[in-house]
Amino acid sequence: MHVLIVEDDDLVGDGLKAGLEALGQTTDWVRTAATADTALELAHFDVVVLDLGLPDQDGMALLERWRRQGREIPVLILTARDAVPDRVAGLEAGADDYLAKPFDLSELVARLHSLVRRASGRAINLIQYGPLRFDPAKLEVSLDDRPVSLSRRELAVLQALLQNPGRLLTPGQLQDHVYGWSEGVESNAVAVHVHNLRRKLGGDLIETVRGLGYRIRKLSP
Repeated sequence: MHVLIVEDDDLVGDGLKAGLEALGQTTDWVRTAATADTALELAHFDVVVLDLGLPDQDGMALLERWRRQGREIPVLILTARDAVPDRVAGLEAGADDYLAKPFDLSELVARLHSLVRRASGRAINLIQYGPLRFDPAKLEVSLDDRPVSLSRRELAVLQALLQNPGRLLTPGQLQDHVYGWSEGVESNAVAVHVHNLRRKLGGDLIETVRGLGYRIRKLSP
């Protein structure tokens, strides 16, 4: 799961980024509405955690603008404004969920997984692909009911592909899921992770479309 954190408070932003990454998620943290716009233009994210008290634009106005622009990415508002009218206004502005500060990290993560799950059209966290099972919340993978050990970055690549069945993802999009949009990496890093996934999960799982990217291969009827 690739999370964009939009939060101007250094203590909250740093703690949220560290907490999510400790739980195996890929995160990018920005402090202003302008930088959040740039991030969404340059990279693919699964979900946004949005504070309302931003220095250059109110978060509510930012969210309303995103929705007018047709951005459908799931957004969870995380703010100290916890009165009922604030919650109602946030949801009416286009938020998919609303959580007041202070918050429990485990609850936040559960809510983020729920938003990503709904956006992918799934009713449960577990993703089943033939004999392969992947639980994004627990970051657990099994093949033929046997657990498979994957690195955090291999899990990120697998999750991105399984959450987009049949969709071609470019190396750049997968790199965003694994490393974040602002981190420089080796040009062949994604290819290495795909190679390792094929070695551990079978060579038929991931299809390479030469010069374009990767996708989960369709199951035989």
